[in-house]
Amino acid sequence: MPSINVTDKAVEKIRAAFAKQGVDGGLRLGVLGGGCSGLSYQFKFDSRPRPTDHVFEFNGVQVFVDPKSMVYLDGMTLDYKESLMQSGFAFDNPHATKSCGCGTSFSS
Repeated sequence: MPSINVTDKAVEKIRAAFAKQGVDGGLRLGVLGGGCSGLSYQFKFDSRPRPTDHVFEFNGVQVFVDPKSMVYLDGMTLDYKESLMQSGFAFDNPHATKSCGCGTSFSS
């Protein structure tokens, strides 16, 4: 059974972003061709899942992943990290063999 994980800190930030934007629905995670390492993460709001999506729920926050992206995201953890230099979502992906400095692009 495919799986992803979203940390409590990331769920908190996603919930806050939903409230700030006034959106209902879930967070769509995906993979697109491109980026400095070959593949890049897609990260956007979506009002509802598509019929073929994998749907995950973390403390009331839904995450939608399409079947093609699930191949690359299975086992991934979405976290939110804060440091003096930068704050933002971080992808810990076991399928990424190489990633770029910005953390939003990878190759497998």
